[in-house]
Amino acid sequence: MLHPLLRWLATAVLPLASTLANASEPVTSSEPLNGENPTLNFNVSTSGYPPYLIHLGEDRYGGIAYEVVSRISERLGYHLKPHEIPRKRVDAMLQDGYIDATPRAREWTETPGDFLFTDAIVSIREVFFTPVESDFRFDGLEKLKDVTLVTPLGYHYPELEPLFESGIIGRYEVSDDRDIFTYLLHGRRLDATIADLAVGQWIIRQNNWQGRFRHSDQALSDYGYRLMLRQDWASFAEAFNEELAEMKASGELEQILNQYR
Repeated sequence: MLHPLLRWLATAVLPLASTLANASEPVTSSEPLNGENPTLNFNVSTSGYPPYLIHLGEDRYGGIAYEVVSRISERLGYHLKPHEIPRKRVDAMLQDGYIDATPRAREWTETPGDFLFTDAIVSIREVFFTPVESDFRFDGLEKLKDVTLVTPLGYHYPELEPLFESGIIGRYEVSDDRDIFTYLLHGRRLDATIADLAVGQWIIRQNNWQGRFRHSDQALSDYGYRLMLRQDWASFAEAFNEELAEMKASGELEQILNQYR
């Protein structure tokens, strides 16, 4: 028989331990498409990625990727819950189950085999932007040398990594994607930046910088912008791909794209 004091301690401590354990658990279950009222915990990043992810204020979001994911999630019976996660923490928080999905190109991920990717929502065509008065021209990787590129902090460029590591070209990283064009305009010894064509045009249009930049005709890369999920979300990915294919076939995706052009 337990001593009365020990019995009291057991009844007091066990609920507390349970509460602490639950507080440290991930926000999502490990298996989607099971249970009632499932939630898709979706990373919208701390600053967005216009025109694909846009912070509208007061916990409201928009953008091409957000609208597509929001519509498909609703059709699949999911509640979409946005989370603003710093870029450096996204992969770990996804693997640990604190978020379920983040928009990402497979080629931007250091360990893509650790994750599951959906079909491409849109194509990300990365080009070089430079001030109009600059002598910089992109005529292929073999001719790219003795320049410094402004890039978002932590971005991975598979084609350029050997050039960065060898010192053939320099790299200046900024924490906010929106600052790359400001640094390029006003920074010293900065030659060009790399951005998706639509992203660059969006930033230029939002800041009334038309006529101050030009972009290369030749692209550095052309990647599919997808949802990156954990490996155990295969059933969701399959259902997502089916809905996405219907959006493309019906013209619904094109209508969304036209809103941001």
